[in-house]
Amino acid sequence: MHSFGYRLNALLTFAVTILALMCAIASLSDNLNTPSPSAEIQIMNINWFQKQTQGNDEVSLTMNISADLQSLFTWNTKQVFIFVAAEYETPKNSLNQVSLWDAIIPAKEHAKFSIHTTNKYHFVDQGNNLRGKEFNLTLHWHVMPKTGKMFADKIVMTGYSLPEEYR
Repeated sequence: MHSFGYRLNALLTFAVTILALMCAIASLSDNLNTPSPSAEIQIMNINWFQKQTQGNDEVSLTMNISADLQSLFTWNTKQVFIFVAAEYETPKNSLNQVSLWDAIIPAKEHAKFSIHTTNKYHFVDQGNNLRGKEFNLTLHWHVMPKTGKMFADKIVMTGYSLPEEYR
């Protein structure tokens, strides 16, 4: 006969193996989901566009952000982190990204929204490169699953530009 410790060890090993297998299957099942999120960002107003005392350009924007991210949610999604970034080029850097707004979407019911907001974080360029600058607004998202690996993607919206003169 096997001892109690041996039987308990066999039972726990079997249970952990089954749990790991279930987690792997759950994680792989998310690969079958093909999300099709949509988003639109409108710049309603440039509140101010000024040169800071340190010589850096600073912009304040009022935006309408509309998005339908419900397709990102599956039974395995815990939450989705989203943020809007302004992306532009300067002579010094081929890609500059400035985060303007972010949010955490805890459930599918909150994943279809429309919000009127100003940029939550300062839109500041290190230098005076923003006058007349064309830029993209990009909605990034990171899906945080209950089990498995995170994945991220984005929607790039082009055609935005800043004025030639400070306001």
